[in-house]
Amino acid sequence: MTRRHRYGCSAAATERSLACQAADGTPPYRAFASALIKHDLLRGTSQVHRLPAGAAASEAVFVPSDPYDGRAAEDNGYAIAYVHDLDRGASDLVILAARDFTGEPVARIHLPGRVPPGLHGSRVPDA
Repeated sequence: MTRRHRYGCSAAATERSLACQAADGTPPYRAFASALIKHDLLRGTSQVHRLPAGAAASEAVFVPSDPYDGRAAEDNGYAIAYVHDLDRGASDLVILAARDFTGEPVARIHLPGRVPPGLHGSRVPDA
């Protein structure tokens, strides 16, 4: 918090405005082309982890592999995000290796229900 970082992560969805236009208030997730994006703020580049059609991702939270190693690279850890799986009607907790951001998830934990997009979270190490 409040210090410069080399990396940042965001969630992206095209045609999200369609969700606001749904007559019954139900977002049309099939219109979403969702992805998680890792931004290298030093180099001005990005890596995109594309999600299946119909998936809706929340913003990712970064968890370092070793929060007490002050010498570790800033992206030595995991990006964790909730991803709504339209076909199951429920969400997954998706865990990506931050250094292999475009690769397959390290883990995908199926949750029993839907976690709505926009649920925010933070990871704070023990004080």
